[in-house]
Amino acid sequence: MKKTTLLLFIGIFFQTVSIFAQNIENKTKGFKKYPGYFNFYWDESAGKIYLEVDKFDQEFLYVSSLPYGVGSNDLGLDRGQIGETKILKFIKIGPKILLQQPNYDYRAISDNAEEKKSVEQAFASSVIWGFKAEAEQDQKVLIDMTPFLMRDVHKISDKLGSMGQGSYKADDTRSAIYLPNTKNFPKNTEFESIITLTGTAKGREINSVTPDADAVTVHTHQSFVELPDANYQPRKFDPRAGFYAADYMDFATPIDQSIVKRYIRRHRLAKKDPSAAISEAVKPIIYYLDRGAPEPVKSALMDGAAWWNQAFEAAGYKNAFQIKLLPEDADPMDVRYNLVQWVHRSTRGWSYGASIADPRTGEIIKGQVSLGSLRVRQDFLIAQGLLLPYGDDKTVSDEMMKMSLARIRQLAAHEIGHTLGIYHNYAASTKNLSSVMDYPFPHIEMDAKGKVDLSKAYDDKIGEWDKRAIIYGYQDFPKGTNESEALDNIIKETLKQGFLFISDADSRAEGSAHPLAHLWDDGADATSQLENLLRYRKVLLNKFSENAIPNGTPMATIEEVLVPIYLLHRYQIEATSKVVGGLNYSYALKGDGQMVTEMIDPAVQLKAFKTLLNTLTPDALALPEDLISKIPPRPVGYPRSRETFKSATGLTFDPLAAAESLTNTTLKFMLNPERAERTIQHHARDKNQPAFEDLLKELVKQNITNRADTKEDFNSEISRMVAISTYKQLLGLVATPRVPDNVKGKVLFAINTIKNYTRMQLDGFLPDYERSLYLQMNAITQQYEQHPETFKIAEPLPMPDGPPIGDDIFDF
Repeated sequence: MKKTTLLLFIGIFFQTVSIFAQNIENKTKGFKKYPGYFNFYWDESAGKIYLEVDKFDQEFLYVSSLPYGVGSNDLGLDRGQIGETKILKFIKIGPKILLQQPNYDYRAISDNAEEKKSVEQAFASSVIWGFKAEAEQDQKVLIDMTPFLMRDVHKISDKLGSMGQGSYKADDTRSAIYLPNTKNFPKNTEFESIITLTGTAKGREINSVTPDADAVTVHTHQSFVELPDANYQPRKFDPRAGFYAADYMDFATPIDQSIVKRYIRRHRLAKKDPSAAISEAVKPIIYYLDRGAPEPVKSALMDGAAWWNQAFEAAGYKNAFQIKLLPEDADPMDVRYNLVQWVHRSTRGWSYGASIADPRTGEIIKGQVSLGSLRVRQDFLIAQGLLLPYGDDKTVSDEMMKMSLARIRQLAAHEIGHTLGIYHNYAASTKNLSSVMDYPFPHIEMDAKGKVDLSKAYDDKIGEWDKRAIIYGYQDFPKGTNESEALDNIIKETLKQGFLFISDADSRAEGSAHPLAHLWDDGADATSQLENLLRYRKVLLNKFSENAIPNGTPMATIEEVLVPIYLLHRYQIEATSKVVGGLNYSYALKGDGQMVTEMIDPAVQLKAFKTLLNTLTPDALALPEDLISKIPPRPVGYPRSRETFKSATGLTFDPLAAAESLTNTTLKFMLNPERAERTIQHHARDKNQPAFEDLLKELVKQNITNRADTKEDFNSEISRMVAISTYKQLLGLVATPRVPDNVKGKVLFAINTIKNYTRMQLDGFLPDYERSLYLQMNAITQQYEQHPETFKIAEPLPMPDGPPIGDDIFDF
């Protein structure tokens, strides 16, 4: 009995010793080895990846991405999308291998090791995964990476769930390592997986882009990359320069200095000869174009991307920025390649420029541009409506294609600009198209006979402000130069040349205040350009016809081409609205001599307000009868879409609904509560500034109490729609909880005027078609007065999609 027990113990002992003594060579026998930055092995029989960890406590860059996307702009899960970027390191504790993310948001840049340690201990780090040692040999450990690589690293299931598309989770049985793009190189290790998310689909968007929406299959990519060496020199951030910031808190900072350290995000670039006025780069910045882009788009993208070399030449470089086709054998997700990718979606959507940067310094390691392939078709559609090219002449003008390709060149340059580290500059269009980092509206010229000229629709070069930005971000200074002073001098020269930089937060919101910073506007003066577009638009609508579509096309599709022409001025309305109650300002620093804030000339504001009122007249809103009669209901196979007008008349085209959607959008800009509050405060500070109550009087007078169109015709029907829309918007403003009280008070005064006028009209003699308007207004008044705490106006019919129109809120 004792002998048997002893033998059993000895057997278990040697079996245990054998397990723990198993080396990597034995464990991986028969596996395919991929040598490189981190050696890894492929176990064909089990479908597993084993990683050989030989760099413990050594930091590296981790990047995840989405090489195969979902194909819906609304869901925002595009091919090539960059996910997480982190600094990680492996640490070993007994049999456990932990993958830890240090906290670089809080640091102590100090020679004092204890000071550094105190900050490290004060803030949490993150262990993002744990592994078990499968084998060990020569201070190397083998771990099974497969679960780590097969997870939903891009958090697609969370995204789909939050957007109401259904409940999903990664299904291991339908997921696998994708070997063709799982590769190894001396400085980067690349893994790719096929991931299938299963669940119960609920949303329209996921159903529209997936063959079986209960099983959504994509690819995810994960990269382990050697961190850059320590030779990169961070450059200080300046809010006037136009660059994105990389920042952190440095607790070793002297008390009399800012604890937050800010550097710009940029690529590493240096001259071979820093003392030379013009020099080649030690290593040029090279971008690679997706081979999947078709001609002539491919050539246009190459041309537009190459514009940036003009900016680098201004900074003293020769051929420092280059664009090439992606090598045929290259993996687009490989972090060694700056990439311009041609992305397809089921609907048109944003393009964007993102980058992978070293979190420690802001050094950009990879630029990644995603260009929506339907953008070019939208410009072609706009050109169709402007030119009406499909008449009796069988030779169709090439101007539509020229305009579309011109926009593609500008778009390529714009998105690459983001990946060079540069923000949007939405004030650039006011100074001779000084930046490709603005959102451009096509510049339209029209002669006295109504002929449209699109030859200058988009710029054909890099902007002068772009050159100034690149000089700040990339100029290489000779040895001994005080860089901080040199950079300040660059900014001073930029300001001296009259350039203004105003970016996203000051431009996007409905209530934003800057009178020069707008998306998709044109010209130096918002109001004058709105007047121009109103004139052009009237000419275009009066002659609009079936010549907008090719022969053999359903007549109903005239509507698709009509939409951007009817709404030609939609963005200029937004720009003009910012003049009223606006505030001119700059990103001034103390002592730089810039204007800090400045109220806008009252006469300029009143002109803007009156021009906005002109957009609400029947003359501006009505479509010609001849055109309306040419748009039939949609035929089989051509349903309504987000790109067409909404309808309250069932299957038929609804010109009144088109006018209503435009009216309510304009009113929302004019009656924005933040704009109203600024107007009130500005008048209180300076009696020469327009009074909000006076603006309300003019609005109510034109749209309700002194309407010019009160007949029984279509223009009068539009007039009545504008009247009821105005009243609803005013009531909606006072019923909104967070609207300031002084705004509500002045709006209530205007509402009281309308109530009294309504009663007076109902007490008098009115034709039935007019009486019905005031009965409706009276009913809405009673509804509000009886239940003011729950009163809510019905959402008006929305306009067809505008944004996303090609560039983006998602620009990084």
